[in-house]
Amino acid sequence: MKLNQNENPWDAPAEIKQEAMNRLKDRAWSRYPDFTPQRLHERLAQFSGWQPDGIIAGNGSNELIQALLMVTIGERKRVLISEPTFALYRQITTVLGGEVVSVPLNRDLQFDLAALVEEIEEKRPQVTIICSPNNPTGCVISDEQLIVLLRAARGLIVVDEAYQEFAGHSAVPLLDDHENLIVLRTFSKAMAMAALRVGYLLASPGLVQEIGKAVLPYNLNAFSQIAAEVAIEMFEGRLRPLVEAICAERDRLYVELASIPGLVPVESHANFMVVRSNKDPKRVFAELLNRDILIRDVSDYPMLKDYFRLSVGTPEENDSLVMALREILK
Repeated sequence: MKLNQNENPWDAPAEIKQEAMNRLKDRAWSRYPDFTPQRLHERLAQFSGWQPDGIIAGNGSNELIQALLMVTIGERKRVLISEPTFALYRQITTVLGGEVVSVPLNRDLQFDLAALVEEIEEKRPQVTIICSPNNPTGCVISDEQLIVLLRAARGLIVVDEAYQEFAGHSAVPLLDDHENLIVLRTFSKAMAMAALRVGYLLASPGLVQEIGKAVLPYNLNAFSQIAAEVAIEMFEGRLRPLVEAICAERDRLYVELASIPGLVPVESHANFMVVRSNKDPKRVFAELLNRDILIRDVSDYPMLKDYFRLSVGTPEENDSLVMALREILK
């Protein structure tokens, strides 16, 4: 049972797979994919409520995080992040020779708005990255909080919305009024396409033009482009029901875990949650692994010494997980 990488526990629906295969049959494999996947950009614009010339599709959102930082960060340039969070932001910044400014979440594992504003005004980072919902804690930033950051910043504010479908909230409506805002999204979670590596970036056309200079030619293969188009077309009928089922399971799983003595789950707006344990998380990880259940040990993350993270699985997987944790925490 693989509950460690925040994937969709259900595979992409068969109808989406079949339609993507049908469209690929008529496409020459000897020819490069579109240099700029314009048709996909138009589908993404309709899907997200933004403009096609303000979109870059990429080989997963990770590629776009890298491209964004490549055109903004170098020696003595600063990136502000709120930790614990997705480790890739720190990794790429460090490789590029930049300086990471870290602002801890508050004691409730929520964003500390006052501390973020203070550091933005004092350190003046070129880029501030907010993961919302945040990986691994599942907290979100509200529009009101985000506007405060956008007004305080002299640099760019990036909102990584890899899990936004599970939160039912997006920063995209703020793009019109804030040219320093960038939104990142992925097809790896709610869209059930982690194997195909599709992500996209939303920003003002001027920013997109500059960030695009760091994106490699033909970065998104033809099959992934086609599959992403089909997923968008079938989202309401085939994928949204899966998102709703995951959210319902997340809420049920939270209640079950909260009933186990020794465990304190943290409410999440994503398809995962962190859980505080009175038993060493590394031991919990090992004992679950002995039962063929794989979770994520996050006890080496800042502030999460006593925590592990788990993805929301199918109802059967979640039942097995809860039963195993009851045995382990006896």
